[in-house]
Amino acid sequence: MASELGDADLERDPRAGRGPLEEQGDGAARQHVGAVLGRLQLQRAVEQTRELVAVELGSGEEVASQAGECTLTLVRVLTWNLFHGRAVPPAGHELFAEFAAALAGWEWDVALLQEVPPWWPGRLGAALGVDERHVLTSRNFGQVARRFAAVRWPDAIKSNGGGCNAILARDMAIEEHRVRRLVWWPERRWMHAVRLRDGVWVANLHTGARAAQGRAAAETLRAWAGESPAVLGGDFNVAELALPGFTRAGGNGVDQVFVARLAAEGTRVLERGSLSDHAPVLVSVMQMGR
Repeated sequence: MASELGDADLERDPRAGRGPLEEQGDGAARQHVGAVLGRLQLQRAVEQTRELVAVELGSGEEVASQAGECTLTLVRVLTWNLFHGRAVPPAGHELFAEFAAALAGWEWDVALLQEVPPWWPGRLGAALGVDERHVLTSRNFGQVARRFAAVRWPDAIKSNGGGCNAILARDMAIEEHRVRRLVWWPERRWMHAVRLRDGVWVANLHTGARAAQGRAAAETLRAWAGESPAVLGGDFNVAELALPGFTRAGGNGVDQVFVARLAAEGTRVLERGSLSDHAPVLVSVMQMGR
């Protein structure tokens, strides 16, 4: 049962993580080659960052020792608006298996998903072997009837099937989950965030076309994370956006990822065929610790 955090728009769900998870993947040769090339590029980025850390710390044996003690962790953040599980052009049937296969075939550590059919997060968690948390958004009253129609005629019912936002964590156990309602009207807009086992906070949202909603989310995440590293990503519905306390790590149009106390390492727009009207965006960030 969620407990109040002193604000009517804030809730907290302190569920324990479910332990390490195994990464899934498909055997498609083309995706495998792309993944290998991507790993080589990221490995080079890690090596360059390690060299930069050593240079910035200064010179001398003591500094060299300090540089050697630094640990760098790469975190790959995927953000994707699922278009309520639909395709362009319309497929005429439910596409859960296709979306699950796409997510299984990419290499990511945390996935931030928006416009997700509300009965999908648990199924995605089971299919991919990952931890998940989600928050319901709009049009979820009478969910049994909505689901019945959406599964059979997704392109006719569209967003009226209901929706949610979901965070998936692969090989990174979730220690805590919090949510905040950003606005009530004309649609309920929510931000939710998880604290991972390594202390990093990762937040997901789908705002209206108002920068103020993104700024409110950033302010809330800063308060939750304190001095810990933080990631804020999702569909902001605003392409040009600046969030106090955060740096834009990457994105594609309105789909963006911002970070605090993390370093951006690169962005890739992934190939998804006809799935969704948004392209999935993979943003790699680096965490430095000791």
